[in-house]
Amino acid sequence: MNMFSKIEVDANDMPSLTAAFLARLSIEITPKQIEKVALLRDRLPQGTCVYVALIDPADLALQIEAVAAIRASGLEPVPHVPARFVRDRADLEHRLSALATGGRITQALVLGGGAPQPLGIYDAAIQLLETGLFEAHGVRKIGVAGHPEGNPDIIKARGEAALIDALKVKQAYLASQGIEGYIATQFLFEAGPVAYWAKGLRDHGITLPVHVGVPGPATIKTLVKYAAMCGVGNSARFIRKQALNVTKLLTVSSPDAFVENLAKLHFEKPELGIAAPHLYPFGGFDKLLDWVSSRMP
Repeated sequence: MNMFSKIEVDANDMPSLTAAFLARLSIEITPKQIEKVALLRDRLPQGTCVYVALIDPADLALQIEAVAAIRASGLEPVPHVPARFVRDRADLEHRLSALATGGRITQALVLGGGAPQPLGIYDAAIQLLETGLFEAHGVRKIGVAGHPEGNPDIIKARGEAALIDALKVKQAYLASQGIEGYIATQFLFEAGPVAYWAKGLRDHGITLPVHVGVPGPATIKTLVKYAAMCGVGNSARFIRKQALNVTKLLTVSSPDAFVENLAKLHFEKPELGIAAPHLYPFGGFDKLLDWVSSRMP
């Protein structure tokens, strides 16, 4: 619970529904953005989940330091643990021990990771989960990756069904260990693909709640850059279309309509399990936090 959770919800008032959904937010930083922890502490309610991405395996020590700083600030640290950046069981044991000691982690996001080749013996999130080391180090809630617009690398290598099968296996493992699970998605720009994908998950027996990646306010130029880097799919088409107009490149795009439509799905179609927004500060933390504050009553 946090100060946002006191928002009164009026089913007939879209701003209140949007604010109530946005109150469930989490946010993401990189290890090199550790100096932003103080800002997040001052601007977000205590207990807000702050994810610490690991894009470069060389940043592991910084990630461990950032996780400890987040915990010390009264926020909830959620480290990314990408399988392809873990060399072996001893490596995983070492990093989880360090994260547990300094950050007292109870939650983690366990991913396959985007590296073309694994650094060690793991290349899939389920391999890390099945070590049993997460629960041994006090982790009681685990997120796994979801791809509403597909994952080209996996689909090319193993077909689209592999994505569903992988989620089924991870869901079964988490349930067998009594670990609370959820899906954290790649960022995208429209709610329609999320609803369609979530319905497909439910049809296949996957019931994990979904935390949807939402890009914060940023210029069209910046959003196009991140969309290209991260392989975001069809929902980015309107961003790319705007980018064709050079005069619009520095126009700031805000996710108002996206978040409003996600809020509608959250409250009006609970069977889809659209649980929360996960915010990416592509346009800067101040801009993102100002936007969040402006949507709160």
